[in-house]
Amino acid sequence: MSTPTTDGSFPGERVTDYDILGRRDTDYYAVFADIPAADRAVWDRAKAFVDEVGDRMTHAWDAAEYPVDLTARLGELDLYNDGIEHPRLTHFSPLAAGLVNMEISRGDGSLGTIVAVQGGLALRTLALFGSPAQQDRWLEPLARGEVLGAFALTEPDHGSDSVSLESVARRDGEEWVLSGTKKWIGNGASGGITFVWARVDDPDAAEHGAVRCFLVEQTTPGYTGTVITGKGSLRGIHQAHIVFDEVRLPAEAVLPGAHTFKDASIVLYSTRSGVAWSALGHATACYEAALSYAQQRVQFGKPLAKFQMVQERLTQMLDELTAMQLYCRRLADLEASGGLRPTQASLAKYHNTRAARRIASTARDLLGGNGILLENGVMQHLADIEAIHTYEGTESVQALLLGRDITGVSAFV
Repeated sequence: MSTPTTDGSFPGERVTDYDILGRRDTDYYAVFADIPAADRAVWDRAKAFVDEVGDRMTHAWDAAEYPVDLTARLGELDLYNDGIEHPRLTHFSPLAAGLVNMEISRGDGSLGTIVAVQGGLALRTLALFGSPAQQDRWLEPLARGEVLGAFALTEPDHGSDSVSLESVARRDGEEWVLSGTKKWIGNGASGGITFVWARVDDPDAAEHGAVRCFLVEQTTPGYTGTVITGKGSLRGIHQAHIVFDEVRLPAEAVLPGAHTFKDASIVLYSTRSGVAWSALGHATACYEAALSYAQQRVQFGKPLAKFQMVQERLTQMLDELTAMQLYCRRLADLEASGGLRPTQASLAKYHNTRAARRIASTARDLLGGNGILLENGVMQHLADIEAIHTYEGTESVQALLLGRDITGVSAFV
């Protein structure tokens, strides 16, 4: 019979778990030391929400369940506005919007994607391009999280080449008829509304071949949204495969302000900054977990933090994390001044998601076997970073956008 030691533990297991998920507010260069009070108040709301739902989201991620009620809670806390300028919405500065994306993703990547989809994509599309009647009906319910919104651009055959989209809309009398498919659409099977980007198929019309956006209620006949299962990333939010089988829409379903693919790009450029901030949140969580673990975990008779190799790894992680913070802060300053160019957002996304992957991988390795346990956070962040590294423009697409900008020559096929 085993005999417990004086502290009540059994031989070989003096520590049964580690307290490594706490917030350490890492800011080595004081990048966020001078945040205005109004922006800090928004950030504090995001922190409180993350602390409120953290354990629940860990279980939801593990079970691949979407806790839809939390979308309304985010709305109650007024965290969807993402820097959108509209008289009916609370305005966030670009810095406040970035801090929300960062903090929510530091807590959970699925929650970060909910904010990006509901606010950054759906709410922004309606605010920028919707008619007064569309905004009267849907803007505030979207902002409050009472109705879930989806942004349907990506298709099964068209991801990085989304400009080649094949979903079509044709006129039939006073109606539009929508046909096609979309994939990876967050909230696309939630019972809410979807902003669908489709190409006009009407040879007799001046806008034949143009890309328009349509507001589609998901209960409309012919709309079928199926939740994509088997994901190893962002398991706490549902993405959908959508089929539009001759979906009939009234004339007023089209968003009058959206006429070309460039309008879709305006939305994507805006949310690209949010992805850079989201990557920073994931990386912060991984670095802080690794640092806390190194201070608590004892091997060979001393804490990991006393080993030279561990200190070197932590320093490498802090190096990259600080660079990510500087990218994001400068990004917010440029956006606030009106001087942010789309390719500057691309560079931030390109750098930060790549850096986040490296930090997460190093943190996972530093935690050893404990690094694969969801209870320690790092493995979940590592998996979720893979999704944000891909969406809103893959690494290759960002590189080509930047390459075209710095050389003046397009390498797109």
